[in-house]
Amino acid sequence: MKFEELDLNDDLLDALYDMRFATCTPVQELAIPKILAKHDLLASAQTGTGKTAAYLLPLLELLSRGDKTEDKVNVLILVPTRELAQQVDQLLEGFAYYSNVSWIAVSGGNDGVAFGQQQRAFEKGSDIVIATPGRLLSHLRFCDADLSGIRYLVLDEADRMLDIGFYDDIMEIISHLPKERQTMMFSATFPPEVEKLARNVLMNPEEVKIAVSKPADGITQGVYLLQETQKVPLILSLFGDQSYGKTIIFSSSKDKVKELYRELKRLRLSVAQMHSDLAQTERSQVMLDFKNNKIQILVATDLVARGIDIDDIELVVNFDVPLQAEDYVHRIGRTARAGAKGVGFTFVTPKDRFRFDKIEHFIEKQIPRYSLPENVAKLAAKVEDKPASPIVKKKFYGKRRYGNPQKRGNAKGNYKALSKH
Repeated sequence: MKFEELDLNDDLLDALYDMRFATCTPVQELAIPKILAKHDLLASAQTGTGKTAAYLLPLLELLSRGDKTEDKVNVLILVPTRELAQQVDQLLEGFAYYSNVSWIAVSGGNDGVAFGQQQRAFEKGSDIVIATPGRLLSHLRFCDADLSGIRYLVLDEADRMLDIGFYDDIMEIISHLPKERQTMMFSATFPPEVEKLARNVLMNPEEVKIAVSKPADGITQGVYLLQETQKVPLILSLFGDQSYGKTIIFSSSKDKVKELYRELKRLRLSVAQMHSDLAQTERSQVMLDFKNNKIQILVATDLVARGIDIDDIELVVNFDVPLQAEDYVHRIGRTARAGAKGVGFTFVTPKDRFRFDKIEHFIEKQIPRYSLPENVAKLAAKVEDKPASPIVKKKFYGKRRYGNPQKRGNAKGNYKALSKH
């Protein structure tokens, strides 16, 4: 479907034309008419499917029709991270170029001047506020920010917000909103907490489901089975022997990120690091340089696993197996965006095998195994390709909340095996 076939005004269509947006993605084609029809929406779509435009465009259309309260905040978009807030802010700048709409991104990592600007936006009534829950709560608690005019609420990447632990914060924010509003929730996965949140905040929602929690078809996935001591040599071998395009290497800790960064720097590669020890200004500059091709390789924690709008990433490397199967989808989803092709490698050690088996079960696919380069293979014993053993869980014989400690019973039955994965 073409955007011009939707019920959008000429200002929006002109902006889309300037941005070279002509054809809707599936989630946009399904979601935009439902939002324009004033339905609550529960949408699931994998990363890179255009879901941000799926809610920004109809919201801009509804505001243009005068469906708003003057001098009040009318639209609240909650996002999990400041990086995603910046991405939505940048996309909104393009879509609203010809529209008479005001907005502001409200997130942490800024100085007192930025906080004051955000406070004034609440006082004057910015049409749209894009916010992280933590910073918005600061404005609610300390500045008595007025959200009484909210007509539209968007919860973007709801699963990620709940992973971070924002459930109570979200519910506190919602307690400040009018009960009569239109609510849209977008989530790539639907664990129990997301379903609970949906039940609490949505009213008879329409549903849109697009390829839930599966890697994009354009991603060539591969696995290296290896020992921990072979990981760094494999990285050095991969980037020393051949040239890849724009790459993200994900690691589980900032210490490993720093180590990898130093090793790749020694190879004179164009590399930068991204982790929580960097100041916000440094992180923003790194992402800008990466987007503008001044940096070829980004070594990062999961800080950038979601919400980064860069379409030309060719390779993603999971230096460590992600803790959650859903995170695997989001990590490798940084490549093969907007219909492009990409590659996702994962390094799996014996201790990672159970988590890796869960990933294959989750995506309902066996990921092809790749052979280690000869110079890396000889560094350690070969890892056999066999599933992890079933988990054995020991019974707990500690103190109850009330009463005396339990006496240890017969050793028989003190262990039980969980069901095989």
